[in-house]
Amino acid sequence: MKPKAIYLVLCFVGAMLPYWQFIPWVMQHGMNLPLFVRELFANRISAFFGMDVLVSGVVLIAFMRVESRRVAVPWRWLPVLALLTVGVSLALPLFLYMREVRLKQVKVMQNTALPA
Repeated sequence: MKPKAIYLVLCFVGAMLPYWQFIPWVMQHGMNLPLFVRELFANRISAFFGMDVLVSGVVLIAFMRVESRRVAVPWRWLPVLALLTVGVSLALPLFLYMREVRLKQVKVMQNTALPA
C-alpha cells in the first residue's frame, strides 16, 4: 500500500475514532466547555493524555508550518482546521497526505522539465 493511501485511511480512522467518543458525550452534556475541561483533567492519567495531545498539537502546527513552506503545500490551512475541529489524529495524516501529493507533483514537474 502506498503512503498516500495509508494516510487517507488514517484520516478516516483519525476522524471517526475520536468522534465515536465525543458525539455521545456532546449529546449527553451539550457543548459544556467547563465540564469538558474538568473531565479531561479529572485525574492524572487523563491529564497525561490531555497534555500529550495539546503538546502534540503545538508541535504539529510548528512542523506543518515549516514543512508546508519548504514543500509549498497548497491549502495548508486545511490541516490546521482539522486540528482544531478533530485533533492531531486527523490533522497529521491529512497533512502527510497533502505533502505526499505535493511531492509527487514536484517530482513529475522535475521529470518533465529535464531536457531530452
